[in-house]
Amino acid sequence: MKKQSLIIDQLSSFKISNVQKVIPLYDKKAPNSKDINATDIFLNETEDFQFITTVHTPDLTVFLPEKSLSTGIAVVICPGGAYVGLSIDNEGYDIAKKLNEKGIAGFVLKYRLPKAEYVNNKQIVPLQDAQRAIQLIRENAKKWGINPNKIGIAGSSAGGHLASTAGTHFHKEYIDNPLKTSLRPDFMILNYPVISMADSLTHVVSRYSLIGEGLAPKELNLIVMDRKTSVQKLVNLPIDLEKIKEFSNELQVSPNTPPTFITHSVDDNSVKVENSILFIAALQKNKVPVESFFYVSGGHGYGTDNPTSDVDWIDSCVTWVLKMF
Repeated sequence: MKKQSLIIDQLSSFKISNVQKVIPLYDKKAPNSKDINATDIFLNETEDFQFITTVHTPDLTVFLPEKSLSTGIAVVICPGGAYVGLSIDNEGYDIAKKLNEKGIAGFVLKYRLPKAEYVNNKQIVPLQDAQRAIQLIRENAKKWGINPNKIGIAGSSAGGHLASTAGTHFHKEYIDNPLKTSLRPDFMILNYPVISMADSLTHVVSRYSLIGEGLAPKELNLIVMDRKTSVQKLVNLPIDLEKIKEFSNELQVSPNTPPTFITHSVDDNSVKVENSILFIAALQKNKVPVESFFYVSGGHGYGTDNPTSDVDWIDSCVTWVLKMF
């Protein structure tokens, strides 16, 4: 794995052919960011796969469909990466391109990671960026040909946790909102999502990265880099029980939670399928519309294309979204 430091313009120039624009999330300094002069860092795993490990400048990459196809629907897309990085190609740009084919705008969110060396109040920083993305798109909807009442949020893996947090915590405003713009997404798309922070269900690295305290940042980074032992080293470290409850999103569902499409592989050994099952049960209990799509196999991290199946979840998902409106 070769480490490279790239700026977003370099990435855009050779990675994304049909992007209209990359826009900064904030006009000024992002809330809770520390005063550190640094650039975003990318790990280039293959020619077609970028993994962002540090985000200092959160932004949105805009994918607009052809005007003749436009439905007025938009989706904020949150890539996963265990809250230690962003798998921005297969869980970001690829999803946006698929949505564009059906007339749906995609806004790929490059959100800040909860790393204490770069941010204060780390557990709310990703949510701040997700709320700001919804706010920014809703307030500028006309410019992009979007219906402000048709803005959803999608996320894969830890990005699914962020998306479901945006969909269950929207009543708490973590950003300045002078126009009182609604921060509630109109629907959610959750792809093999981390949902729970409970010991028996959670993805341990995602949980400790988001709400864990005590380890020095460099110490945590060293543990996470060793994938074979990271779970064993992190699982028994103490976590504040109130934070576990607050960020276990199966416990935060209400009748006002947005309609949800959720997909998962039964054989996922990274994020247990029970995360999705519990969330579905909570949605049903609260009479929130939910559609599910389960694969028998496929594991974790496949993005839009599960190599074990001839059927793509995103096709069923798009059908569901279009029927809703």
